[in-house]
Amino acid sequence: MTVSTFQSLLPEIILVVTALLVVGVDLATSRRVQDRVLAGVAAVGLLLAAVAAFTLVGTPPQPVTEMLALDGFSTFLMATALIGMALVVIYSIDYIRRIGHHRGEYYALLVAVSLAIVIAGSANDLLMVYLGMEFLSITSYVLVGFLRGDKRSNEAAIKYFLYGAVASAVMLYGISMIFGVTGTTNLNAIAQTLAGQGLQGGMRWLAFGSVVLLLVGFGFKTSLVPFHQWAPDVYEGAPTPITGFLSTASKIGGFALMVRVFIVALPSFAIDWLTVLAGVSMITMTLGNLVALRQSNIKRLLAYSSIGQAGYILMGLVCIPQIQFGLQPFDNFTFNGINGILIYLFGYVFTNLGAFAVVIAIENQTGKVDIKDYAGLIYRSPWLASLLLIFLLSLTGIPPTLGFWGKYFVFGAAVQVRFFALLIVALINAAIAAGYYLNIVRYMFFMPAEDETPLKVGPSLGIVFAVTFLAVLGLGILPGQLIQWATESAQFLIQF
Repeated sequence: MTVSTFQSLLPEIILVVTALLVVGVDLATSRRVQDRVLAGVAAVGLLLAAVAAFTLVGTPPQPVTEMLALDGFSTFLMATALIGMALVVIYSIDYIRRIGHHRGEYYALLVAVSLAIVIAGSANDLLMVYLGMEFLSITSYVLVGFLRGDKRSNEAAIKYFLYGAVASAVMLYGISMIFGVTGTTNLNAIAQTLAGQGLQGGMRWLAFGSVVLLLVGFGFKTSLVPFHQWAPDVYEGAPTPITGFLSTASKIGGFALMVRVFIVALPSFAIDWLTVLAGVSMITMTLGNLVALRQSNIKRLLAYSSIGQAGYILMGLVCIPQIQFGLQPFDNFTFNGINGILIYLFGYVFTNLGAFAVVIAIENQTGKVDIKDYAGLIYRSPWLASLLLIFLLSLTGIPPTLGFWGKYFVFGAAVQVRFFALLIVALINAAIAAGYYLNIVRYMFFMPAEDETPLKVGPSLGIVFAVTFLAVLGLGILPGQLIQWATESAQFLIQF
């Protein structure tokens, strides 16, 4: 059943209207009522856009415009990102009130960056891929440097901008090379042209070079090694709610672009990009987890943890069904790799946002973000300690949390295609990650507290805790519907 162009674009339309409405409300209301009103308008708009995305679930793949596509893959990531961004808006309320300026711009930018992620998830043309990436990047630069009076925030924004500008330029050069080889920027047309030409010699090397250059842009946005250098300093210097966004919803945009371009446009080059991505996956998870072991600042620890998690997520793309590097129909396999990516991203959004909500709750009251400052948290706030324990167990991949199912499906994909070397590296890294996650637990439950003043949680953070807790534990115990949705969405990504 096809849907109208208006219905297909309804999530984007709602987001544009919401961003404009936030700016209008900011101009029309007094500062005394701004905080909750602006956040409420932004959150409601994001949730309405998520509902509009849910109404598109199950729609057969179809073009929306010449540059945008509607399929199960895009609707899954769209709904996940919009719910995640609504949570970012809600848990920003107390933090932004404490900052005390430019509230309207902040919430409008969060809605705008949500629109960028939605566009990235639906992009079906290399020009839209580039525009979606740039839209996402530019809004992220501004949000990272939002604390204009904070030198660390300024430094983080400059570093992020410089790395991002270089990555975007390199990716755009890769796009121009693909256009030079194929004469088109449409992803489906590129696939047909490359499959029909049977490129040989210099032209094949030119096309392979474009794959490597595209990977630079995607690797930057998803913080894959060796394109990760920006992440630790940016995560530490950015406002903590924005750090949560960068580690979750922003990654959705990057992986959405990577998966769609490589699988839809470049299946005939699978032998090239699968080999490269396998090495990148192993290096990324290893470096991220090893460096995270040495961190004393919890935001930097979660930054390197995020790098390691990106390596696990990439396993799903590396381990898609293949016979001699020829892609096979996804519906013939329980673990098709892409459903692992979708489940992992869904669980990671709720898990990491929950963990960052705890970090924000503690930072709002103490101003501290070092791991040692979590000592004795069980005595100061048993609920915060218990919630952070659940989120850390989910990041580790221990059942019955939602994070377990993400690892189960990407690891299962590696078993299914018999990529045992990658699986062994991933299992070793999972054990390393457990070491630094459980070190935080050691501080919270077994170390004496220097300050035993009780910590209080505001209602906005309480909402985030309730949603993330129910998602991480509830869907961890009963994951059937999520698994079915992700598997069906992956099958709609490409029609064989």
